[in-house]
Amino acid sequence: MLITNFNPFPALSTERLILRQINSSDENDLFILRSDKRVMRFIDRPIAQSTEDAAKLIGVINDLLNTNDGITWGITLKNDSKLIGTIGFWKIAKEHYRAEIGYLLHPGLQGQGIMQEAFTAVLYYGFKVIKLHSVEANVNPENAASIKILERNKFIREAYFKENYYYDGKFLDSAIYSLLAPMD
Repeated sequence: MLITNFNPFPALSTERLILRQINSSDENDLFILRSDKRVMRFIDRPIAQSTEDAAKLIGVINDLLNTNDGITWGITLKNDSKLIGTIGFWKIAKEHYRAEIGYLLHPGLQGQGIMQEAFTAVLYYGFKVIKLHSVEANVNPENAASIKILERNKFIREAYFKENYYYDGKFLDSAIYSLLAPMD
């Protein structure tokens, strides 16, 4: 079985980004992201109504981190500590060496390669440090931008489920993408 230990928190650095632990000082920035209809359009979860909702989400993120069952990084630019997005492994199935990746980015910064930079760092960490065998993504099939970044990173669509998810009074489809650990 996979053994995970995220203490101390593994901050990651790329050319333009710092991927760091999310904390209570990020409540307002996380609220801005999770209350933006453009950001939440394909994330089938309730939109944040207050900074209290963001605080609760930070609590969930920290609970997963403290039990070593998930890790989420806050995405910031190197020259600014403001939270502009998140990326992480929400569900780590230790017995299967598999994790589900999730991510979001401020709409004003999309299309600039920021998420690709974060993706590269997080996938490297997942495969080389955590020692995952595979990473999956559960995507709303209408989310073309998310599918594009997954395919750019060599994820393969493994499944398409018709109306398998009920949210906001509708049955929605899900597409499951997966990436196996690279062979060294």
